[in-house]
Amino acid sequence: MSHPVIFDRQLLRKRQARAAQLGPATFLIDRIADDMAERLSVVLRKFEHAADLGTPTDAVRRALAGRVGMIAEVVADEEALPFSPESLDLVVSALSLQFVNDLPGTLVQIRRALKPDGLFLAAMIGGETLSELRESFAAAEAEIEGGVSPRVSPFADLRDLGALLQRAGFALPVTDVERLTVRYASPFALMQDLRKMGATNVLVERRRMPLKRATLRRMAELYAERFADADGRMRATFEIVWLSGWAPHVSQQQPLAPGSARTRLADALGTMEIPTGEKPR
Repeated sequence: MSHPVIFDRQLLRKRQARAAQLGPATFLIDRIADDMAERLSVVLRKFEHAADLGTPTDAVRRALAGRVGMIAEVVADEEALPFSPESLDLVVSALSLQFVNDLPGTLVQIRRALKPDGLFLAAMIGGETLSELRESFAAAEAEIEGGVSPRVSPFADLRDLGALLQRAGFALPVTDVERLTVRYASPFALMQDLRKMGATNVLVERRRMPLKRATLRRMAELYAERFADADGRMRATFEIVWLSGWAPHVSQQQPLAPGSARTRLADALGTMEIPTGEKPR
């Protein structure tokens, strides 16, 4: 089945290579790597064979060293994974999957690669990320150029990602979100960090014409007017969405079959049950 092509993944690889040459900005991925290690520390089992899927630095592998038996870096297209079925105990990924065009297909491939009762744990950019920059660019372009073009990539929201995990066949799927606020001296400092993350605009439908200086200048003015704190530094939101799910296994907790409950909800709540259609007295 075909899927929409939103991201220019060849351009993404070029931007990531440029970021490595510039000296990458790693504060965000380093924090995620530490959080991932903490989340795995409460899982009371050993993961002998693990794979790190697409994480742009070695931060996750360093953070998990000693916590898993062996963790391999996967240098491959996330949309065409090289894993054999039921070959891995753990798949992790940090700040990579938000740029996958066929995310449902990738999740299915990951679930198939996991052994029964294997775990998938990932962090990706969520929909509220860079909302300040998106708003400022849109307002500036509308004012200066009479129209709006996509300058910041769209990202999936929490509800959609939870549904995708279920569709991919994961058991016990869980999603949660963390919002981080980073402060910058100017929006240009933020944009420089995005270049050093390899996270600048890679939309297929991006505008090819160079950005007008007047538009860029107005964007900076609007950003300062709307999102600066009292000390003049400007806020930038990064929303991190966490996904986890297990490959199905008979040992996992299973939902009860409909009608199998032995206790009435009304009894548990200490209230009176009113049949459908009747009004309470």
